[in-house]
Amino acid sequence: MALETISVITPSYNQGQFIERTLLSVLNQNIPELEYIVFDGCSGDETLSILRRYEDQIRWISEPDHGQAHAVNKGIAASHGDIIGWLNSDDIYYPGALAKVRQYFYENPAVDVMYGDAFHIDIDDNQIEPYYTELWSFERFLSVCFLCQPAVFFRRRMVEQFGLLDESLQFCMDYEFWLRLAKKGAVFAYWPEPLAGSRMYTENKTLSRRLAVHAEINDMMKKKFGKVPTKWLLNYAHLKVNEGRLRHGRSRMALLALHFVLASLRWNHEISKDVLQHILSWIRGRKK
Repeated sequence: MALETISVITPSYNQGQFIERTLLSVLNQNIPELEYIVFDGCSGDETLSILRRYEDQIRWISEPDHGQAHAVNKGIAASHGDIIGWLNSDDIYYPGALAKVRQYFYENPAVDVMYGDAFHIDIDDNQIEPYYTELWSFERFLSVCFLCQPAVFFRRRMVEQFGLLDESLQFCMDYEFWLRLAKKGAVFAYWPEPLAGSRMYTENKTLSRRLAVHAEINDMMKKKFGKVPTKWLLNYAHLKVNEGRLRHGRSRMALLALHFVLASLRWNHEISKDVLQHILSWIRGRKK
């Protein structure tokens, strides 16, 4: 059996500061029959001039789109590889990553989704910290998103069977996609080696709008599963408290408990036993 072919999709919009490093991180993988497609949303910076310099090695289109998920979906629809990777225009692959991915899928034909380790990186590609990753557990994944998007690869049969990204989502389209696949029975596998760098900086969409990101995750969880896990409610409550200036003390703890209860009522329409146990443990801990 021959090794599967790989398609990499990059959605792009005004990332001229980073996109050349993204392109080179893919092109320098030296993978036979690699298909690389960039869908740009009419960038107004230097992105297009950079893409033109590499147009003999990549396919790219610049046209209006309806957001990141739409651009990724267009790229998937235009591609033909057996294995699909999605690399944002400010992220990078590490050397040799795609060869490892290709070999892993070849040796593990039952695996549908493979994910590896990754690092958060700064604007100069320096590693900030490892992205938290762990062995696959669907129940655990409901409460903690431990997959780093650029280090995730999936077989084309996944989109053929279960559909493309949800274009109504602005932030958590990757998390929703993985949850959908897992819920339908897709086989996930963890490869404990660094495959990608996920860039974190002030203007980063996820970092700059964390409260909106968590609200969308909670909305998605409620829609898909009928209930939001306690951990996501608590994450949202912490972010609400962090909007203020209270950093320590009883006032902060009281405010956290309030936002925890309000989030539980907003999304789950109840104050669960789990939420109450969390709050009671805080009270007991404060009395010691």
